[in-house]
Amino acid sequence: MTQSAEIWNTVYDNDTAPWVIGEPQPQVLALEREGWIRGRVLDPGCGAGEHTIALTALGYDVLGVDLSPSAVAYARANAANKGVPAARFELADMVAIGGDPGLAAELGVFDTILDSALFHVFREDPQARAAYVQALHALCAPGGRVLLLALSDAEPGFGPRISDGMIRESFGEGWELEDLQPARYRGRITAVLSPEALEGVRADADGNVETAAWVARIARR
Repeated sequence: MTQSAEIWNTVYDNDTAPWVIGEPQPQVLALEREGWIRGRVLDPGCGAGEHTIALTALGYDVLGVDLSPSAVAYARANAANKGVPAARFELADMVAIGGDPGLAAELGVFDTILDSALFHVFREDPQARAAYVQALHALCAPGGRVLLLALSDAEPGFGPRISDGMIRESFGEGWELEDLQPARYRGRITAVLSPEALEGVRADADGNVETAAWVARIARR
């Protein structure tokens, strides 16, 4: 089952989230440089807020949302510390939005939805995964895009690693998969990772890692 807000709260309260690296993912910055981030932007599962902060600083109209109150508090403090107080963050349960058109209407419609390391969280919960994709469809403007960065099962590593097939199967009717390529994802070794999770993982002297990922560009029909 998908983890509760309380579980996510713990890693932000203790600053032990392996995906909090103090900066945006390089792959996300590459997507921005290539011109794929356009119009009104949603950053679901925003976590520490790095992507919302960076895109706000670049002049985008972007909203970061997360299920975890601690993540939202962390992101707001992070934005203030980085001198980007205009960065906006709200609480939102993306799975719940998938089953409630009213909740989707409250957030509005977005031209670009940037999913950095959220989709793969639903690997073992098909019902939640389907609800999440339904939420993305409700929130994405026709002709808009979901930009997806997810951990790949192409090599060993920590976190919920998925196949390209899961992406293809999940974004079927109502979507067009425009591009799906291997990519890299940056993380860090923290106390929440078990020895089993770290088998085959190579970290630098500071505990930072780069691991296999997928990057996908998916258009909403």
